[in-house]
Amino acid sequence: MDLLILLVSFLIILAGAELFTNGIEWFGRKLGLAEGAVGSVLAAVGTALPETMIPIIAILFSGQEHSDEIGVGAILGAPFMLATLAMFVTGLAVVIQARHRDAGDVMPVDTKVLGADMRTFVITYGLAIAAALLLPSEPTWPKLVVAIALVVVYAWYVKGHFEADPTVDAGDLAPLRFHVFDKHRTVASDGAPRLRAVNLQVLVALGLIILGAVEFVDAVGHLATSLGVSQVLLALVIAPIATELPEKFNSIIWVRQGKDTLAMGNITGAMVFQSAIPTSVALVFAPESWVAGPGSYIAFASAGIAFLASAAIFLPMARSGRLRGRGLLIGGAFYVAYLAIVLVGVTTA
Repeated sequence: MDLLILLVSFLIILAGAELFTNGIEWFGRKLGLAEGAVGSVLAAVGTALPETMIPIIAILFSGQEHSDEIGVGAILGAPFMLATLAMFVTGLAVVIQARHRDAGDVMPVDTKVLGADMRTFVITYGLAIAAALLLPSEPTWPKLVVAIALVVVYAWYVKGHFEADPTVDAGDLAPLRFHVFDKHRTVASDGAPRLRAVNLQVLVALGLIILGAVEFVDAVGHLATSLGVSQVLLALVIAPIATELPEKFNSIIWVRQGKDTLAMGNITGAMVFQSAIPTSVALVFAPESWVAGPGSYIAFASAGIAFLASAAIFLPMARSGRLRGRGLLIGGAFYVAYLAIVLVGVTTA
């Protein structure tokens, strides 16, 4: 029964995420935002929202035992999954499509956008992990200070993207899913839907994501108990795969369309969001669980893997000024290495 609930809630989350991503991109178009803002902020938030809602629901609203640990595991799992397996999947899509692309496996991305994303990720995630490693459980107010700093840095990051020159038009986006429900719509010269239809779709999508996240958290907890597996490790491995990786198919679609900045920004922007906002929730509402210590070392080791994978992928881009699809494949090696660490930790626990 838990597996059925897990599957149904997973499908609800994905349906909501697809609607949210489509709606939020059109919202960005209506505001006249740049490609970096659409990919690294709006689309990234949309694809990151399912995984974000799971730890927030677990920490703030779930009454289960160890719910905070589930939330922390999911928070740590998201940047790790994005920096490793999501990069690998996107790189694989580029390599497969290379013969049909003018530049082969070279990705014509805006390196300034991706560079800003990764610098911000290093700052925000570095601060969050440092708080877990260096700050004591009591008093908790220093972690509150770190949480505020993370939110401020993310707000500054979003401000920078929103102030960039607009580069996206209606032709870059899929049709709004709820466009048909706007009975009194008028067809604009650029084919853009009315803002009310966009807003309706975004609100419905948020409702679906929250509903799916609540059920997903409960199912993960029950399944972990029945299998006798650490709930932290189960949330760290299964929850990110279930909610983050399928959404990376958006990046695959953008790769096929030649929109590589959107494809990569969808991932790097989500890394920035996940390293700043969900970690802030943990620092404020579950400070006693945001501690690297006995029982959580393996979970927090995922942060180190995320940093190493990011460096292996983006430092060559910074030196050469270009990003290649084959360079993203190294993320898969880091994922396999960490999965081996997790399996050893579970079997020896």
